[in-house]
Amino acid sequence: MDVPRHLSQHEQATRLPLVTDEGTVTLVEPMDESRNDAVLSAIRERLDRAVGTPRLLDDVENGADYRWGKLYSELREAGVSRRRIAEIETLAERFERPYPSLLRMRVDVDSRLDFAPGQYVTLRAHDTPRAYSLANSPSEDELEFCIRRVPSGRLTSDLFVHSEVGDRVVVRGPNGEMVLDEPSGEDMVFMATGTGVAPFKSMIDYVFEQGWDTHAGEPRDIWLFLGCGWEDDLPHREQFRAYDREHEHFHFVPTLTREPLLTDWDGETDYVQQVLLAYLDDDALAAADLPPGLAAYRDLQPARDIDARIDPGNVELYACGITAMVGVLVDAARAVGIPEDAMQYEGFG
Repeated sequence: MDVPRHLSQHEQATRLPLVTDEGTVTLVEPMDESRNDAVLSAIRERLDRAVGTPRLLDDVENGADYRWGKLYSELREAGVSRRRIAEIETLAERFERPYPSLLRMRVDVDSRLDFAPGQYVTLRAHDTPRAYSLANSPSEDELEFCIRRVPSGRLTSDLFVHSEVGDRVVVRGPNGEMVLDEPSGEDMVFMATGTGVAPFKSMIDYVFEQGWDTHAGEPRDIWLFLGCGWEDDLPHREQFRAYDREHEHFHFVPTLTREPLLTDWDGETDYVQQVLLAYLDDDALAAADLPPGLAAYRDLQPARDIDARIDPGNVELYACGITAMVGVLVDAARAVGIPEDAMQYEGFG
């Protein structure tokens, strides 16, 4: 007799109907932190070491609008190094950043919305639509979103300023073709920057929920490389750290380019595509034909003590983030030998 064939995740995704439905906001909470006191202390420390603290900095501590440009001019006139000035500029940018700048939002839709892990929907709030990846497993009753404040952005600004529990929104979807491959003996590598990790949160939750983290009784190594500037910019960081503690075969590798300016962060600090090289199998890395921009990181040593290594010929790779950065991540994956048909990726912005 004919046995009905189980639809793959990709086939299911293409067959899911587009639904337009209303929902109610059930949670709005910041995922980042207000760190202005620590930032000012870090700036003052650098100024003390450079030229002695300029009196102008007292203005910002007293709540006045601060003229950073005047400070930079003073530092240049005093002969302070470009590197030191650049550090202060980066800290000043963080000081001026609105808080919150990273939101977790949950929506209870009136009718259940079926989607495949990795897909996105269009969320319309305050009469403005915007596409957002779903950050929760499809088995949950509510939808979860991870939203970054975009300077001058229409919907994101409205969401940050006006959204409250109880607000009504419209959801349309699902859309998107970047979904999980069927369970296999291959390991999984997720590479993301910023809120690009949202669809991977959905996928990883689902993988553990369904037992897809093992195959034929053997664990699959699951890697998540997540790049951000500051530690509190890491979306869902506590959930990923919990998975890391609970499962020996899950490896959360955050890499933070700016955090060392503020704390004694001792994790990875390079870009995601560079950090990937540090966790590759030695033979694969030696055989990789790296472009000049990556070749300089061939000898990069891992900051995390992880016994496992990545075999480029035995992985599924997923990449997501700002479109320009995703292109860089995918180029790096190709360079280390990950086959094109083993990669899925999606960009935004």
